[in-house]
Amino acid sequence: MATTQANPQERIAREQLTQDPSFVGVDGDDAAHYWDSYEAAVVVVDADLNAEKFELVETPCQTLRDWCEHTRQQRGWSVGPHVGGSLVGDLVRGVEA
Repeated sequence: MATTQANPQERIAREQLTQDPSFVGVDGDDAAHYWDSYEAAVVVVDADLNAEKFELVETPCQTLRDWCEHTRQQRGWSVGPHVGGSLVGDLVRGVEA
């Protein structure tokens, strides 16, 4: 029986959030971003496994989309962001690229 184990960054994010986090992406500074829609919060885990939780109501960002755009402007994205859309949409964009 195969099991899926979370990577260290995801395990840290799970400890800080109420629900299982959704992976958003990895920013230009190699920090992984995880989202919890229940809390409307993002946990950012850097390469040294230091984590910081940001509740959107305490930031200038009103939505996860705003958070992703803010991150893009400040650090850029190495992977992602994976927000909204669908797997089919991601595949179509991948084929068109």
